[in-house]
Amino acid sequence: MAEQTLHPEEEKKSLNFIEKIVENDLQEGHNGGRVQTRFPPEPNGYLHIGHAKAIALDFGIAERYGGVCNLRFDDTNPQKEDTEYMDAIEQDIRWLGFKWGNIYYASDYFQQLWDFAIELIKQGRAYIDEQTSEEIARQKGTPTQPGENSPYRDRPVEESLALFQEMNSGRMEPGRMVLRAKIDMANPNMHFRDPIIYRVLNMPHIRTGNKWNAYPMYDFAHGQSDYLEGVTHSLCTLEFVSHRPLYDLFCDWYKETRNDLPIDDNRPRQTEFNKLNLNYTLMSKRNLLVLVKNGLVSGWDDPRMPTICAFRRRGYSPESILGFIDKIGYTTYDALNDFSLLEAAVREDLNQRSTRVSAVINPVKLVITNYPEGQVEEMEALNNPEKPEEGTHKIKFSRELWIEREDFMEEAPKNFFRMTPGKEVRLKNAYIVMCTGCTKDAQGNITEIQATYDPDSRSGLPGADRKVKGTLHWLSCGHCLPAEVRMYDRLWKVENPRDELARLQDEGLTALDAMKQMMNPDSLHILSTCFVEEYVRTLPAYSYLQFQRIGYFNIDPDSRPDHLVFNRTVGLKDTWSKISGK
Repeated sequence: MAEQTLHPEEEKKSLNFIEKIVENDLQEGHNGGRVQTRFPPEPNGYLHIGHAKAIALDFGIAERYGGVCNLRFDDTNPQKEDTEYMDAIEQDIRWLGFKWGNIYYASDYFQQLWDFAIELIKQGRAYIDEQTSEEIARQKGTPTQPGENSPYRDRPVEESLALFQEMNSGRMEPGRMVLRAKIDMANPNMHFRDPIIYRVLNMPHIRTGNKWNAYPMYDFAHGQSDYLEGVTHSLCTLEFVSHRPLYDLFCDWYKETRNDLPIDDNRPRQTEFNKLNLNYTLMSKRNLLVLVKNGLVSGWDDPRMPTICAFRRRGYSPESILGFIDKIGYTTYDALNDFSLLEAAVREDLNQRSTRVSAVINPVKLVITNYPEGQVEEMEALNNPEKPEEGTHKIKFSRELWIEREDFMEEAPKNFFRMTPGKEVRLKNAYIVMCTGCTKDAQGNITEIQATYDPDSRSGLPGADRKVKGTLHWLSCGHCLPAEVRMYDRLWKVENPRDELARLQDEGLTALDAMKQMMNPDSLHILSTCFVEEYVRTLPAYSYLQFQRIGYFNIDPDSRPDHLVFNRTVGLKDTWSKISGK
C-alpha cells in the first residue's frame, strides 16, 4: 500500500464503512494495491442531488487513496439517451469540483460483450427465448415460489447462435426474441432466474450508429465494463444488493473466458451504500422528465428542481452540497433526510462566502424631511463581515429612500423595534432617524413615511455610536436599480412525494395528473417592483449574495444590465419548519 499523507482534520475524522473496506483492501494488497472507481450515469436526463452523493463517494475515494475515478456513460439504451445529457453530466461533475481520469462508454465494450454472449451460448450458459415478456414474467415465479423453465431453455446451441445473429440483423421485430442466461429458475434470488441479457431495439446508437440492433442489459454490461476498465471498487446504491451475486457470477464467467487482460488481479468488487433521500423532493429522472416535457417547470435547471444544475442556478455552492453530504454520511440503510438540513448547510456556507448588498423587495418611500435636498453622500459598506479582507463598496445616501414596507407600523406593539412614529432607528451604515408620520392614499394604504435625521449620528463618526434598538436597510431612490426577484420554495406540498405519487398512480391517475395534484401552488412568486443597489450590476451571473435582513440570493443567468433577475436561494432562518409544523 502506498503511503498516504492526510490532512490533520482527515486524520481526526472517523472513516465511513466504505473507506474502512478500501483501507483493508489496500493493506491486504488486493488488486495490486490499486484504487480505481468509476461514476457510471445513464445519459437519459440531468443529474440530481442524489447523484451528487455518488459522485462525492466515487471521486472522493479515488482522491483520498491516490487512485483514479473514471466517468463511464452507461449508454446501453439508445431509446432515451442524448449527447445533451452527456454534456450536462460533465459540467455538473466539474462544477462539484471533481476531475475524472478518463471518459469511457459502455458502448466501448459492445463487441466484447457480444463476443462474451456468444461464448456463453457455446458453453450452454445462454439461450434464445421466443416467449413474450408477459410469459417470461409469469414463469419467473415469486420470491417464495420457484419459477418454471422456459420451453426454449434446452434449444440446441447452434440454433441459439443463429437466432442471436438474427437478433442483430435489423430484420427482427423488437420483443420477438431475447437472449437469457441459463442459471437457476428455482434460486431464491429472483435475479438468478434466467435473466435477460440481450434484447432487440433496432435503433441507431448515438455513438455506434447502426452497427448494433441488439443491445445488452445493464446487469450484463455493468460488471464486464468494470472488469475491462480495471475497476477495483464498484460502488452502488442499496437497490443493487440483490444484484451483487449476479454481478459476481457474470464476472466469474467472464474471467474464465479471458486470459489476455493486462492487470494481474482485474477482479472488481461491488459495495453498496444508501441513497440520498430528501423530504419534499422527487428524484427520479423519469418523473423529472415528465415535469420538464409537460411544462410544469421551466426546464431541467428550474431552481425548484432537485437537479445539480438547478441547485447551481438557485445559488447553492458546490461546497454547501458536498458539506451536507459529508454530514449525513454513508450507511447501509435508507433514511429520509430533512430538506432543512441541506438548507442549514447552505446557510452556513453562504454566510462565509456571500457578498452583502442592500435590496428592498416590498418598497415604500421614506423621506428624511430635514436632509438637504439634492445632497448625496457615499456610505461605506463591507462586502463580507465574515471576511473583512474582501474590502468594501460604496452605497449612496440621499433625502428620499426606499425601505421595506414590513419595517413600518403606524401603531406598533412594544416589542416592534423597527420604524414607528416617535421612535428612533438606525439606517444601516448611515444615520439615526426618527419617524414623524406617514401619508396615505384614499384607500388607506401608506404611500410615504416621513422622518428626521440626526446629522451627528453617521456611522463611523466619533461619538456616533449611541445605541438604538432597531437597524434598517435602505436604498436611495435616485441611486438604485429596478429588479425582478424570484422567491422559490418547495415544489411539492407532500413530505414524501415519491410514495404519494405511487399511491395516486395505484388509484389510476397518470404520473402527470398525480404530480399536478401534489405540487405546491406557492413554490414560486415573482416580485417585479424590487430595487437593488447599483453595485450589483458589476457582479457576474451566479454570484452569491446576501440581501441584508432578507435572505441569500444569487444572480440568475437570465439577468441583463437592463433587467436584473435574482433567485432566492434560502432565507436567513428556517421558516419552513415552523410553517409545516416540523
